[in-house]
Amino acid sequence: MDTESEIEELYLAGGCLWGVQAFIATLPGVTFTEAGRANGTSQRIDIEYDGYAECVRTRFDPTAVNVEQLMAYLFEIIEPYSVNQQGPDIGQKYRTGVYSNKLSHLEDARAFIAARDDADRIAVEILPLANYVRSAEEHQDRLARCPEDSCHIPAELLTKY
Repeated sequence: MDTESEIEELYLAGGCLWGVQAFIATLPGVTFTEAGRANGTSQRIDIEYDGYAECVRTRFDPTAVNVEQLMAYLFEIIEPYSVNQQGPDIGQKYRTGVYSNKLSHLEDARAFIAARDDADRIAVEILPLANYVRSAEEHQDRLARCPEDSCHIPAELLTKY
């Protein structure tokens, strides 16, 4: 890899962002993660996160990992049939999704789901990134800083890769 421009970006929502960020940060080919929120409806994101999905801004080296592989990893930590809930976390902000402004990313994510036998039951939204806001510092790398906190992802998956 010669330049930073080769790095691509995808936004992955899989429920509570603490565990999702901790998991994604360990994946091969992932170069950067940031806890945030995507595709909300509120105009006052500094106060409210109406309609936003908790997500992880994920930068990755496409020569080391592709969108389909990132989808497979995401499916290891989510219940893909669940709507607005992952583990004990319930609400619209805990929906699952894949967001990008790169059409090929969305096509690849849709192809991953279409190839599954259970494609008609999958509740993961795949949409263009409408908006994004970085979460407060207290949410960044939360499980690494506060290992006593918990999330819906089994601890053994957080160190699998």
